[in-house]
This record gives sequence, C-alpha cells and structure tokens, in this order.
Amino acid sequence: MDERRRLVLASTSAYRRQLLERLGLAFEWAAPEVDEAALPDEGPADTARRLAHAKASAVARRFPDALLIGSDQVASLDGLRLGKPGNHANAVGQLRALSGRTAQFDTAVCVLDAARARTWARVVACRVTFRRLDAPMIEAYLQREQPYDCAGSAKSEGLGIALIERLDTEDPTALIGLPLIALSELLSAAGMPVLG
Repeated sequence: MDERRRLVLASTSAYRRQLLERLGLAFEWAAPEVDEAALPDEGPADTARRLAHAKASAVARRFPDALLIGSDQVASLDGLRLGKPGNHANAVGQLRALSGRTAQFDTAVCVLDAARARTWARVVACRVTFRRLDAPMIEAYLQREQPYDCAGSAKSEGLGIALIERLDTEDPTALIGLPLIALSELLSAAGMPVLG
C-alpha cells in the first residue's frame, strides 16, 4: 500500500462512512455536490454508476492526488424509482407499495485515481423481498426508525431488517450503501489493497 496516497470518500452519508471504517483504512470525506437527477431513458443501474463516478470526480477537484471513492444507490420497484421519502406520508406510501413485493437496489461504487486518469467501478444489485406489511406494522416501524433519508424507506442496518423476508445479493453491504466486497477489489486494482 502506498502510505502517501490519501483516500477520500465522496459522501456525507454517515452510513457510508461507518461501512468504510470497517476496512480499517485512514480516510477523509467530502461533500460531492452533484445533481442526482436521472437522465431520460437511463436505467437505475446506469444512473447509480454515472452518479458514483460523478461524485468521485466532483471531489477530485479538491483532492487531485487522492484516491477517491464515489457511491450511489438507486432503488426501483417494477422499473419505477424509489427515492428518499423525505417525510412520513411518503414513507407510508413507499412501504405500502413494497408490501409483499420484491424491489431492486442497485448500488454503484467507483474508485477514481484522478492523477493517473484511471477509474474502476462496479454495480452490485440487491433484490429485496418485503414481508406483507399491514398499517400498524408500517406505523410502528416509521415511528421508531424514521427512515426518511433512505431510498425505499427501509433501513436494513436498523429495524428495517424486520420488514424484509429475503435478500438476494453477492454483497450484503451494498444494500446499506457501500458494497465493501466490490470496493476491496477496486482498491486493490488501484494499488491500495485493504490487506496489503
């Protein structure tokens, strides 16, 4: 590992910072300030990949010699995107729609070495099947968790796990917002192996 390289997470997400801390690497974080709107006719995985790269690129201007990590997640149900609900009423609507159904969460991670003009990226899909949720369950969950900043209104790292019947993914950390298995591979390819 090149000890002189800085590692910067292009995110203000506490969830992503907590996940990255698991790898035991010293890192900084910075707000990427990127427009997260989807482009016309862009699929969820493509949006996630583009935004992960855009976030890393935005921060690269401030840290031109660092390795930069960008990540983005897009949730969808039957091809329709599920954003962050922002409030209680929207979260109720999302959870009613998800009850007994399977949604897809596409999480992209990008490692950008701006100094060498190199990029490594992966998208990790997670199919999440929700239990049948009745109104009292939804209300109890929202009162306790208040997941208004989470796509799909389900914080799997918290009480939201009780809403889920099944997860199908190659990397369970992807659902929380930063796929650590993929990120470990990308950092190694970029010359900063986690266990190097």
